[in-house]
Amino acid sequence: MYYYLVAPAKTFNRHESLLTYESADQFRPGQIVEIPFGKQVTVGVVIKRCPQPNFATKAILRAIYQTPLPKHLQKALLWLADYYRCPMSSVVQAILPRGITKQRRASSEQLPSVPAAQDNPLNQAQRRAITAINHSTANTILLHGITGSGKTNIYIELAKQQLRQGKSVIILVPEIALTSQIVRNFRAHFDQILLVHSGQSESIRHQNWQRALLADQPQIIIGPRSALFMPVRQLGLVIIDEAHEPAYQQDQNPKYSALRLASTLAKTILGSATPLVADYYLCQRHNAIIELNQLALPAHKTSNSLIVDSKNHANFARNRLLSNQLLDAIKHSLTSHTQTMIFHNRRGTAPLTICDHCGWQALCPNCFLPLVLHVDNYQMRCHNCGHHESVATACPDCANPSIHHKGFGTKYLEHELTKLFPNARIARFDADTDSDQRLDKLYHQVHAGKIDIIIGTQMIAKGFDFPHLSTLGIVQADAQLALPDFSSEERTFQLLTQVIGRAKRGHQDSQIIVQTYQPDHPIINYALAADYANFYKYLLQKRNKAGLPPYSFLLKLSLTYKTESTAVQNSRKLHKKIIHFIKDQDSRAISVTPPMPAFHERSHTGYTWEIIVKAKSRRQLLTLFDAIPPSPQLHYELDPISLL
Repeated sequence: MYYYLVAPAKTFNRHESLLTYESADQFRPGQIVEIPFGKQVTVGVVIKRCPQPNFATKAILRAIYQTPLPKHLQKALLWLADYYRCPMSSVVQAILPRGITKQRRASSEQLPSVPAAQDNPLNQAQRRAITAINHSTANTILLHGITGSGKTNIYIELAKQQLRQGKSVIILVPEIALTSQIVRNFRAHFDQILLVHSGQSESIRHQNWQRALLADQPQIIIGPRSALFMPVRQLGLVIIDEAHEPAYQQDQNPKYSALRLASTLAKTILGSATPLVADYYLCQRHNAIIELNQLALPAHKTSNSLIVDSKNHANFARNRLLSNQLLDAIKHSLTSHTQTMIFHNRRGTAPLTICDHCGWQALCPNCFLPLVLHVDNYQMRCHNCGHHESVATACPDCANPSIHHKGFGTKYLEHELTKLFPNARIARFDADTDSDQRLDKLYHQVHAGKIDIIIGTQMIAKGFDFPHLSTLGIVQADAQLALPDFSSEERTFQLLTQVIGRAKRGHQDSQIIVQTYQPDHPIINYALAADYANFYKYLLQKRNKAGLPPYSFLLKLSLTYKTESTAVQNSRKLHKKIIHFIKDQDSRAISVTPPMPAFHERSHTGYTWEIIVKAKSRRQLLTLFDAIPPSPQLHYELDPISLL
């Protein structure tokens, strides 16, 4: 009889993650097995063989696959559970596909039908970057390339090198919408591509996972952060495109950063024009930054930039949302048969509905957040939980008909532009767009110039190439600067720089018009000039003064209770325990904030209060966390990218 430690896919104890099972058969570490779990049956991953214990054990029922998980995924399972203090069962669930015990009917997924990509030869700057990557001893390398510098061409060449060595490559993209473009580029060079994303059915995802596990040839995997869990053999390289995107942060168990996880699996390339300040700082310390400041193709076109002060009403004589300068530029683009892009990172028609008589606001009954007006289907929607209801015609509190809708979103911009330019072909891309009208579905039409005016949220700012674009309008550039979070300035700079980069790729002479209430704000001006160096110095100085990452590590503790008084009382008790725990610590090395209400304090689950712990050493945070008694009301996040 043999005995094995197995990580089950079900949680049983916060402080214990492995169970001991017996078997007359031999198993290898990483094998996926079916095991009894209480009165149920579940799946698990064999971790290692162990001595016979001094208690009774249950038998492993069967092996689901004879082929074990590759060693890098076995390592990832243990590393994630330890580094982020998340239940190992949640890691097992993340690594294994849903319905792994089901028998699937054989099927295959057709990759997106897209126009053939143009194969451009590598320029001198790209060849130098590839040489530097190949000669670097660093495990994680930051490829800091300006928009249009041809980072994708570098990814393709690096992937070719790995395949020639018999090694697989994983390419991560932040969202599904980007996959059509990157698949289009890679399909011009490779046949063995597996596409993974949440839009696929459970059956397709399972079969793709199985193909990767059983393949005897190196594979190229393209997908979002979950693609890291594809069980490819001989993983040689992970490429993370648009590595600054928050989509690479998993905010549900297992909570993790795909950037950090990737660096433990294989050599990792972080590609970005606007890298996270913390990543740039770390890579700079390890001499692992490769700058790419030259456009991939010679550009003979120019771009002119203009900041429009939104406080000056004279600039909005013809429309209250779109400045005179922007309207003139749109008209010129339509006349010259080129494209216009209008960027506004807020969807819907109006984000606030209020009674001018008594001050009543339309709030979600579940989340207590403002309901957003969607005039196309005449509904009020909550963008947090999905609740929707009819639009109020009179105030439910005072019965006064004085209901007003404040602010504006992309749907209202679409409505205004349709009135102003009735003959223009207009397309809106945001989270409300129908699935068959999403940017990844219509990208070939946009790329070919068949859309005159593109309206969208942040999804249109991420890596797309629009060769016919000549006018870019940003209607509210400072919208996120007022958020009370240490990452708000960084996120604003990234979004603005990325969307401005769509018009600076050298395809057309372009006009960039930025509307803002804060025309002198350094973040706005750094983004407009694509001045990452001064932005980095500016923000690093502020982070250092405040003791924020990369100069510290953060732990966010959240307590949620049905009543506000209970939330306050228990958060204060927890705060006292933390203070007592760290009283012998160096006060300069670890600090804790007083309990405070969360940014979204009230929800359908109750009231949430938070405590933020900062430490010079991450190990100090882990020691503190391990000392905190578990509670169903306590939620935590290590290394949060935002405190909202």
